[in-house]
Amino acid sequence: MVNFGAEPVDKHHVLVVDFEQLIRLKEGDSKSFDFFYKKYRVPLLANILKLTKSTEIAADILQEVFVAIWRNRSAIDTTQSFENYIFRIAQNKVYDFFRKASRDKKLEEKLIMLSIGKEYNPIEHDLHLKEDFNLIKNLIEQLPPKCREVFMLCKVEGRSYNEVAEILNISTATVNNHIVKATKILKTNLSEVSFMLILLLIK
Repeated sequence: MVNFGAEPVDKHHVLVVDFEQLIRLKEGDSKSFDFFYKKYRVPLLANILKLTKSTEIAADILQEVFVAIWRNRSAIDTTQSFENYIFRIAQNKVYDFFRKASRDKKLEEKLIMLSIGKEYNPIEHDLHLKEDFNLIKNLIEQLPPKCREVFMLCKVEGRSYNEVAEILNISTATVNNHIVKATKILKTNLSEVSFMLILLLIK
C-alpha cells in the first residue's frame, strides 16, 4: 500500500473504530461502506493486479468485491476478521475470473498475451503503482487553491456537495464547477491507467 507519510496510529483504537464501523455497515450505513472502501481499495487492487496483470481487469474485480460486500452486508460476522473476509472474497473473485477465462477464448487469449508480452515482475508492478500515486498526489497539489480544496473535501474526505458548499460558503453549482475543472485538469495530465487509479482510489 502506498504511504503518504501518515502518522503512526493506536492499533487498539483502530480495532475499536473498525468494529463500530462494521456494525454500522451491517445495518446498511453507506458512510461505513465508504470507510472500508477507502481503507482496503489500495491493498486489494495491488493484490488483484499481481494476479491478473491487467489494470482494467483488476478494476472490474475490485468493483465486484465491494458490490458483494454491500449486497451481503447483513451476513457479515463481526466476531471474525473483516480483513481476512474481504481478501478471501477478492481471492474467490479472481478464481471465478480465471474459471470464466478458461471458457472464454478471447479472454484467454488476452491473458496469454499479457503473460508473454512482458514477464511479470511483482516488485516492478508495485513501483509503477507507487509512481502513479506520487504523480496523482503531485498533480492534486498543483491544482488551483480553491479547486484543490473543493476536490479534497469532496473526493478525499467524501463530503457531499451540500456540506462543502456550507463549509466554504459557496453554492453547490460552484462546488460542481470546481470538481469538473479539477477532473479535467487531472485527466489531461494523466495516463489512462493513472486516471483510472483516481477513479478507483479517490472517491
